[in-house]
Amino acid sequence: MCFTWIGVNAQVKDTTKKDLADTLKKDILTAPDTVKHLHSSTAALIPPAALVGYGVVSFIVHPVRRIDYYVNGRFDKYYPKYPGSIENYTQFGSVALVYGLNLVGVTGKNRFIDRTALLGLSAAFAGVSVYGLKTTTHRLRPNKADKLSFPSGHTANAFMGAEFLAQEYAGKSPWYGIAGYSLAITTGVMRMYHRDHWFSDVVAGAGFGILSTKAAYLVYPYLRNALTHKDKSGKQTMIMPLYQDGVKGLSFAMQL
Repeated sequence: MCFTWIGVNAQVKDTTKKDLADTLKKDILTAPDTVKHLHSSTAALIPPAALVGYGVVSFIVHPVRRIDYYVNGRFDKYYPKYPGSIENYTQFGSVALVYGLNLVGVTGKNRFIDRTALLGLSAAFAGVSVYGLKTTTHRLRPNKADKLSFPSGHTANAFMGAEFLAQEYAGKSPWYGIAGYSLAITTGVMRMYHRDHWFSDVVAGAGFGILSTKAAYLVYPYLRNALTHKDKSGKQTMIMPLYQDGVKGLSFAMQL
């Protein structure tokens, strides 16, 4: 019985290793055709581009800039005290919903690894554009804390997440997109309520957030195709999630 148990246990371990390898290969090396491409017309890019344009115009068109002062003045008049920082949490609400829904079994448009890579790519696009402009425009915040007002990073994160939620789940129900964008709008309003941003900062941040996610969904299938398929010599490349010493990331491997 002892020898039989050892033999069976060895077979189970071999089978488990084989199943794990097959699962990783299926989930990570699957043909990029399984990654859903961005199905939206060029016209869908006009609204977020217009939001960005509005924010840029506020630097050179005085009537537009006066709207910032007017909105901020309304907040000062009716809400002189502004404790709290709920927007620090609502900016990530849509992203949490995506993974929460997947955790309870409501599958989205893409697999976990692809969805996470799409989110990372969206965040990279948003980070480069938003924080690059913050350090070059030098706009003073309404509360005079610093000169990193334009555009709103919290709002960009919130709308990036809202579009991410809409891309993954709006095909199942439009209410997912409505919930995400409601959280995003709340985030933008609270940034103005707490005098951290002007109205045009928030509008531009929303545009950058939406455009970043749309750009990620447009670019990622081609990027994944280049990184995970065999080249002409039959060599393969692979991307896998990595966690080591508390640090999360992605590892890249290429067959030599």
